Amino acid sequence: MKIKIILFAFVIFAAGLKAQDTFSIVAVDTLTGEMGSAGASCIDNSAIAGGALIISDVLPGRGVIHTQSYWLAANQTNARNRMLAGDSPQQIIDWLVTNDVQNQPGRRQYGIVDLDPEGHPRSAAYTGATSADWKGHIIGRNYAIQGNILLNQGIVDSIEARFLRAEGNLSDKLMEALQGANVPGADSRCLNEGVSSLSAFLRVAKPQNRPDSLYLHLNVKQTPYGVEPIDSLQVLYDNWKMLVGIQNPAANDLDQWEIYPNPSEGILYVKIKNEVDKILNINVLDQNGKTILQMDAEAFKGKINIAGFKNGNYFVQIDLESGKQWVRKFVKI
Repeated sequence: MKIKIILFAFVIFAAGLKAQDTFSIVAVDTLTGEMGSAGASCIDNSAIAGGALIISDVLPGRGVIHTQSYWLAANQTNARNRMLAGDSPQQIIDWLVTNDVQNQPGRRQYGIVDLDPEGHPRSAAYTGATSADWKGHIIGRNYAIQGNILLNQGIVDSIEARFLRAEGNLSDKLMEALQGANVPGADSRCLNEGVSSLSAFLRVAKPQNRPDSLYLHLNVKQTPYGVEPIDSLQVLYDNWKMLVGIQNPAANDLDQWEIYPNPSEGILYVKIKNEVDKILNINVLDQNGKTILQMDAEAFKGKINIAGFKNGNYFVQIDLESGKQWVRKFVKI
C-alpha cells in the first residue's frame, strides 16, 4: 500500500552551507537483486565535492540509503551501520530519529529500501516536520521517493508516475523517474536559473558488486549556468548503455556479424553472416555517441570508408527492421 505524507523539509549538506533542496528515489529490483539510487539538488560541486551524490549510500545485496536535508555525515554513517547490522528500513529510520547526532531529527529527510533475508522488498521514508516547504515523500512496495524545498507536490508525484510507467531494467526506470522532475524550479531555488537542479546522479548495483565499484555510477557534479543536469545525465546514461551493449553483447548477436580489419586505416568491412532480419541503416558513432556517418542498406554494400576519420575509437551501429540494434567497437589508426 502506498503512503503519501506531506510535511516540511529543508536541505543542508554541511555546517555553514546554505540550505538547498533535493529530490531523490531509491529502489530495488526483486527479480535481479539490483539496487539503485538517483537524485538531484541545487547543491553542486562548487558547494560540496560531488554535488547531490553525497546523499547516496548503496550497499550491494543489502539496500540503499538516502540521507538528505541538513545532511550530516555522522547520521549517514549511523544509517549504514544499522543496515549492515540487519535492521529493516523502518527500524533504521526509527533509530535515526531517536538518536539524531544533533538531536534535531525534525530537520532531516530519509529514504531507505532493502531486500529482507527472503528477498522481499522493504521501504521506508521520513520527512522532518520542522523544515521548510514544499517537502514530502512517497513509499511504494520497492521504492521510496523524497524531496524538499520543491516547487510543489507534483514533482514527487511525477517522479513516481514516470518510474512506474517506465519499461526496461532498474536503471532505465530510475533515469526515467528523474526525468519526471526535469522542470524549471523542481528544486525551487533553481527556478531563477531555469533548471531543475545543479547536480544529478544515477547509481545501480548488482548483488555481487562492491560498494566502491558499482555496475553503474554516473554523476553530473556541476553544469554551466542554465544547463539542465538531468539532460546531461541522460546523455551520459545513453552513452553508458551503448558501451555496456558492446561489452556484453548477446551471444547470438555476436554470431550474426563481424567487422574487419580492426584496427583499420581506410576501408572497414562489415560481414553479415546470417541475415535473419532486414537492415535499415548503418551508422558510425564517435566515442561520445554522436552519429558522424549514416547509410541506408542500399548504399552500404558491406563496407565503410573511414579514411577521413580522425584516429580513435568508433562504433558501428546497425539498425534492423525489427527495432533491434547491433553495435560493435572499432579503432581507426
